[in-house]
Amino acid sequence: MNTETSAVHSNQPLIQHLLELRTRLLKSLVVTLLFFAGLFYFSSDIYELVSEPLRMLMPEGTSMIATDVASPFFAPFKLSLVLALFLAIPFILHQVWGFISPGLYKNEKYLAIPLLIASVILFYAGVAFAYFVVFPLVFGFFTTTGPDSVTMMTDISSYLNFILKLFLAFGLAFEIPVATVLLIWSGASSVQSLSQKRPYIVVGCFVMGMLLTPPDVISQSLLAGPMWLLFELGLLFARLTPFMKKPS
Repeated sequence: MNTETSAVHSNQPLIQHLLELRTRLLKSLVVTLLFFAGLFYFSSDIYELVSEPLRMLMPEGTSMIATDVASPFFAPFKLSLVLALFLAIPFILHQVWGFISPGLYKNEKYLAIPLLIASVILFYAGVAFAYFVVFPLVFGFFTTTGPDSVTMMTDISSYLNFILKLFLAFGLAFEIPVATVLLIWSGASSVQSLSQKRPYIVVGCFVMGMLLTPPDVISQSLLAGPMWLLFELGLLFARLTPFMKKPS
């Protein structure tokens, strides 16, 4: 009987952690769905706004098309759902922080909070950079390089998949300063080591730009250039931060 009681007590912390994890996941899901419920009513307007960088560059008399019968519904639906997830990111990260913070050291918490805030800001900055800088240049290139005999009429679902890929690529690329700081702080690398590997990292940035963006030089360079600059920003922050050593 005592053995059974001991086993129950030994499993209790794990059960409590799992219950807490489930609660935080449910909260994140509910907040995301609430955002989605508020956005779905305006889903068509949101799609009009997101597609404006392409529509304003299309030849006069042309428009976007739907090649599938359900696309006029599912494309705005999908966009609203993804946007709801983007908007819920601060709350989701707050739930992640609440779950992992009890197991962190004091100086780990001191560094983790600004890194979490920076992660959110940098992700949104990457999405904004894609929309306001990359889209006009890329779509301007695409709409002016095709044969004169071809009329450009982009499918709304294809366009949505294209821009979501770019949003995610630039959002994640802008997380490079955080990733650089974490590498140095965890002891996996050092400022000196990463500085010596700069030529390889620059090449890696252009390779990632080639893999994550459409096959054109403009979008590849617009992703690779900021990735390199953000890497340098991460190195600069690591040099200026005196507590880059993880406690033993």
